Amino acid sequence: MHPAARRATAEGIGTATLVAAVVGSGIMATRLTADVGLQLLINAVATVGALAVLIWSLGPISGAHFNPAVTLVATARAEMRRSEAGLYIAAQILGALLGAVVAHVMFELPAVTLATKQRTGLGQWLGEIVATAGLLALIGALTRTGLGRLGPALVPAWIGAAYFFTSSTSFANPAVTIGRAITDSFSGIAPGDVPGFIVAQLLGAALGAALTEVFYPRAGTPEPLDLPAPVHDHQP
Repeated sequence: MHPAARRATAEGIGTATLVAAVVGSGIMATRLTADVGLQLLINAVATVGALAVLIWSLGPISGAHFNPAVTLVATARAEMRRSEAGLYIAAQILGALLGAVVAHVMFELPAVTLATKQRTGLGQWLGEIVATAGLLALIGALTRTGLGRLGPALVPAWIGAAYFFTSSTSFANPAVTIGRAITDSFSGIAPGDVPGFIVAQLLGAALGAALTEVFYPRAGTPEPLDLPAPVHDHQP
């Protein structure tokens, strides 16, 4: 298999598995309990666990983006070619849709059921900006400090935390958002609300990327010198 195709395949499979975990655990949670808080906890724990495994296992192959926002930022930084970025994003979106279908089939539901759950409004959009900005800033920090090996632990930790402290429950991923539009289950989002979430996610990605440049500038970028204030001699 051509290396670019191999990497894109890893992205598709990784994103599909991630969405299957999100959607499947949401379906399971509603079958296990009527407690919404416990449902969200089950959903979050399953997502965090799956994401950790996927980053660890597929990171060495494709970088484990599983997220068009991550791919777009890498492309803007000239860290990957536009042609390959296009393959990544296509694979991520197709994988997300496939993951939702697989989750439905596992639980003997119709393969596709358009979501009816409304997720919209300034508060939820702000939640997506915060969740995505934090995610991209974290990835940037790990990359610039050479600590990418901590990604399988820290990236899921951020997503898991953001499940509970953001108003949107931290989608933070345009492909996952699209995949969740075809499931009328606990984790679904009405198709009409998808564009607002994606715009918020892209704004958050840009903010997170900017924070990376502020706090972790590229090697070779000169830092401002911390010089003492000049002493003025006021002798007559």
